[in-house]
Amino acid sequence: MTAGSAHSEKLELRLSPEAKQTLSAAATAAHRSISDFVLESALTRADETLAERRHWGLGAEVWRAFLAALEEPVRELPRLRRLLRSRSVFER
Repeated sequence: MTAGSAHSEKLELRLSPEAKQTLSAAATAAHRSISDFVLESALTRADETLAERRHWGLGAEVWRAFLAALEEPVRELPRLRRLLRSRSVFER
């Protein structure tokens, strides 16, 4: 969602007079309404927060270890095999 999308929901917010004054000054400097400024800022921060959860990176050494682990032969896990072959509690 972008700040320019059609607005159909309302979000209420309580803040200190100082915080409102800061937001008002920043919105004025950006030639935006306080609502548009706060919405755009909040959406930008939300995108950053969600991106941190979706994308992650590995250093070169850890990446090599990861690739090596993928190349290893499959280990036999008898307990897991038994679990997967047994009937589910939902099937009983």
